[in-house]
Amino acid sequence: MNEKKLYRLYKEEGLSVRRRRGRKRARGTRVPPLTVCMQIVAGQRMPMPNRPNVRWSLDFVSDTFGASRKFRVLAVIDDCTRENLALIADTSLSGARVARELTAMIRIYGKPDCIVSDNGTEFTSTAILKWAGDTGVAWHYIDPGKPQQNGLIESFNGSLRDECLNEEIFDSLADARQKLAIWRYDYNNVRPHSSLGNLTPAEARRALEQSDGNAPGALAQPETDDYQQTRLSL
Repeated sequence: MNEKKLYRLYKEEGLSVRRRRGRKRARGTRVPPLTVCMQIVAGQRMPMPNRPNVRWSLDFVSDTFGASRKFRVLAVIDDCTRENLALIADTSLSGARVARELTAMIRIYGKPDCIVSDNGTEFTSTAILKWAGDTGVAWHYIDPGKPQQNGLIESFNGSLRDECLNEEIFDSLADARQKLAIWRYDYNNVRPHSSLGNLTPAEARRALEQSDGNAPGALAQPETDDYQQTRLSL
């Protein structure tokens, strides 16, 4: 049977091949509240928040341990102080897990006004949208293919990869978590940042909270014991 006859019979019988469509995902807003979540517009620079917990930025990085077994790291920073609020490493990080970790961070650092992320499946999941609705935290998604709209977390990820992930060999997931914790402590408490007036992120947070009477009661602490206990209880 030639192609023409096959095509004619195909049309006469009304046959069709079901088109595969992308999986439907819940979407959050792309229009952030102007007073909370100002983003790049028409290539302009992102305005910086003037106090902690105005805006957090989230993203994932990945690496391997052992015999090329992959793991992912959820990185969360405060855009005002550049403080790294968490480096959560695991072989699997679902949207529900991200929501639980954010709840743990809020107990320690206070609730952010806004969170900015890309359009990854974990961040666009129903679990995240439900969490944002329940907590009242505005969630803004950057435009697809526009990582510069979340430039602070991208810059942080570059430092994390250059100074830790590319320099260390991880024997296990526990080893990776330990080395990430050491690097995070150095980043937050030892290394001064020129963008913060040569203060460390932890010093910048304390200085801003001391000058702001409305600072949250649960302050960021360089020690991770309370945070680790909170995470283990989830």
